[in-house]
Amino acid sequence: MSTLLVITVVSLLVPVYVYAGYPAMLWFFTRGYPARTHRIGDITPTVSLIISCYNEAPVIRAKLDNTLALDYPRDKLMILVVSDGSDDGTDDIVREYQGQGVRLIRQEGRLGKTMGLNLAMESVDTDLVVFSDANAMYAADAITKLARNFADLDVGYAVGAALYTDGDAGASARNENLYWRYEMAIKQMESRLHSVVGGDGAIYVIRTRLWEPLQPKDINDFVNPLQIIAKGYRGVFDAEARCFEETAGEFDKEIARKERIVNRSIRGLMRVTSTMNPFRAGVFAWEVISHKLLRWLIPLFLLTGTVGSVLLALVGFRLFQLITLGAAVLLILACAGHLSKDKNAMPAWLSTPYYFVMVNLYAVRGIVKALRGETQVTWNSARPVNGREQS
Repeated sequence: MSTLLVITVVSLLVPVYVYAGYPAMLWFFTRGYPARTHRIGDITPTVSLIISCYNEAPVIRAKLDNTLALDYPRDKLMILVVSDGSDDGTDDIVREYQGQGVRLIRQEGRLGKTMGLNLAMESVDTDLVVFSDANAMYAADAITKLARNFADLDVGYAVGAALYTDGDAGASARNENLYWRYEMAIKQMESRLHSVVGGDGAIYVIRTRLWEPLQPKDINDFVNPLQIIAKGYRGVFDAEARCFEETAGEFDKEIARKERIVNRSIRGLMRVTSTMNPFRAGVFAWEVISHKLLRWLIPLFLLTGTVGSVLLALVGFRLFQLITLGAAVLLILACAGHLSKDKNAMPAWLSTPYYFVMVNLYAVRGIVKALRGETQVTWNSARPVNGREQS
């Protein structure tokens, strides 16, 4: 019985640590730190902006207009659009901008975003390279703000803040927006302590010379930053370097996106295991284990803790009877949310349990697929295209 008790308590405490204890410890360790613990400067190195797209005809024109309106010195900014076999007219729109210095790189067939980036990087000879998605609209000074971080020679990558423009558009968007605000708070503290864990496919920048060609199954904005950390550099978060995008707008799409991220990221972490070694990566090892690895494994801890709580409740442990009751209420609310006809109209007391349970269930699916060697290489936008969804 004592073994069951220990396993159950540990399994229940891990999620509490990941969601609350880790941020609290970050706050404690960084209290009194300045907003930035690295040097910034008024610098304008040469920059390549790589925009990844697949069938982005509805937004690519707006993205290119947005890019051409950036305040970064035009003679120091190279714009590359890598199209992963788009067949909806995206490439034709991009070609209209060739006279304004926009270069199209077409990747034949559907080989995936990562292979497209490998192809595009063969043409890059600038000091820095910024990675972006077609739906991410940058603030005019976004690249200027990103570049200033590289005045510090220890900085290998910098991550901007991707903000949602439709955070109040429905229950799905509200939950995703709330989650993302929580994530950005953690990123800011991680950056002050050592390094922000991972990049953001919508807006992050690296020193070009630190790039390593990626494997097709790698998720670029996670594996690439880990490789840079392994080389001894830092990764920083700059909340003032902003871009704006919309959420997927529906629970099913956001949840499926989480599955793909976990599926590819857990494999990527296993490719750069040195970043989990405190003797090599220092405090960053604690950050990546707490922020990523343990969070991905939370569903397994919750399942173990719930089963253990039920068994302990049956033999009369009052605390675990309450925990079992709480778990049952959570599942009932999640099921009610699942059965809701209009999920985006759900009140918070239904949408939040549903979002929490489904994200964790799909994370398990992502982990299982990764263990089976199944990794999704190609990527599709979750946004509507001409009134329908991409698939």
